Amino acid sequence: MLRCGWISYLHGLTMTVFGGLLLVLAHEHFWLLAGAFSGFLLVAPILATSLYAMSRALERRAPVGWPLVLKTWLNWKDGDFVKWGDEHWNLVRFGIMLAAAGTAWVVLSAALIQLLATDPISAPSDFLLHVVLAPKGFLFELWLILGGVLVAPIFASTVITIPLLLDRQVSVAQAIALSWQVVLANPIAMAFWGAIIMGLILVGFSVMLLGLVIVVPLLGHASWHAYRDLVDVSSLPGWEQR
Repeated sequence: MLRCGWISYLHGLTMTVFGGLLLVLAHEHFWLLAGAFSGFLLVAPILATSLYAMSRALERRAPVGWPLVLKTWLNWKDGDFVKWGDEHWNLVRFGIMLAAAGTAWVVLSAALIQLLATDPISAPSDFLLHVVLAPKGFLFELWLILGGVLVAPIFASTVITIPLLLDRQVSVAQAIALSWQVVLANPIAMAFWGAIIMGLILVGFSVMLLGLVIVVPLLGHASWHAYRDLVDVSSLPGWEQR
């Protein structure tokens, strides 16, 4: 984070602003907001793609700056847009998959809370009283279980997938399969890593979202190093070798 400077923190600020927009748009419908924020976590890995790219550049002693960020997202080079290659389209395909999963959870979460809550849910206090602390029923437990059922396979599918797609010539299916292999080979470490991610995200949310300015780049850069530590990709060709 320190070596990349303000560009790293700008990624976190962007996430904070996006979260603020969610609050403004759905502040009167907390049942929707709960799903939106948890769904936002599902697509966060793809939003950190340029953080992975910056960590890779530092590792290779390459320059880090706006040209790298623009190249990562837009394939911008020397002032012109360059035709997207397979590496960009693979990231787009995986991003669409994550967005679909996030949207499905938002809809499911909102429908579940709206249909089963004993009272209207329009504020955080309503969610706390009538869902989390409800004296009857198991709505909160059901909400957590359904969220876990959705999040667990997505987490297993994303642990190293996006850095791998960015770094090596592999298909989306190959990257997801390797990510699952990593999780199955290191279940305790991966569970701990997932808990760290959730804990830091909750800290970021708890201080009016401002904590995300630090948490997002921290987790983004750390995820690149987790990928590099977890798998040996020396046998896989890099995109620069095409």
